[in-house]
Amino acid sequence: MKVSIITTTYNSAATLRDTMESVKAQDHPDIEHILVDGRSTDATVPLIKSYPHVAKYVSEEDQGLYDAINKGIRMSTGDIVGILNSDDFFPDSTVISSIVNAFEKEGVDAVYGDIAFVKPENIRKIVRYYSSRKFHPGKFAKGYMPAHPSFYAKRSCFEKLGLYQLDYKIAADFELLMRFFMNKNIRTSYLNKVIVYMRTGGVSNKNVLSRYTLNKEIIKACRENGVKTNMLRVSLKYLSKVFEYIKPALSRN
Repeated sequence: MKVSIITTTYNSAATLRDTMESVKAQDHPDIEHILVDGRSTDATVPLIKSYPHVAKYVSEEDQGLYDAINKGIRMSTGDIVGILNSDDFFPDSTVISSIVNAFEKEGVDAVYGDIAFVKPENIRKIVRYYSSRKFHPGKFAKGYMPAHPSFYAKRSCFEKLGLYQLDYKIAADFELLMRFFMNKNIRTSYLNKVIVYMRTGGVSNKNVLSRYTLNKEIIKACRENGVKTNMLRVSLKYLSKVFEYIKPALSRN
């Protein structure tokens, strides 16, 4: 199965090399790496050009992250599509082959797994672990979703159900995952594996205002997909996030 990996960039030269190297190192033989750049002014584009494994790239202005991802999906030709952000990377060379094996073995339309957060100054030091193991669609109403960077779906799913909605500033990934998982015709499977290492410092948890915006958009996504919830119910999810830090702490003891 051919896998298309979409990486969006904008002035990402400081972190992009780790991303590129981790894709280049994958042992799966059929990968289409697509780079969608927002017309960077640093060394991002020359860096992209220096990697022969890149199948396609474009550098032009866009309407933000989700617009760039949509461009990449439209450019893709793989059987499976996934996203790898320009400051994230695969932890080992078997990630994509493991995902493909799960698709083939389970006969599903989408696969998702776990992610780990690492310190920007020490990318091998895990500080937070996000497991999707216990996720089920009922958790969307509480503001939970499977780890988005670990999500890979058949390209046909995007063709049937649509792309990321551009009227969301932060939570278009939540809305898309909800739309896919709530569709009874989409079969999903959890893969017990860390799919992506992410550097800490994401936009959605940057400050109180960002979290408030995120929660408002989560409520909007629930409403649009026929799920009842409210701000209190969604906000309670932050109490459980402390447990995501416990596993890395225990592993050091």
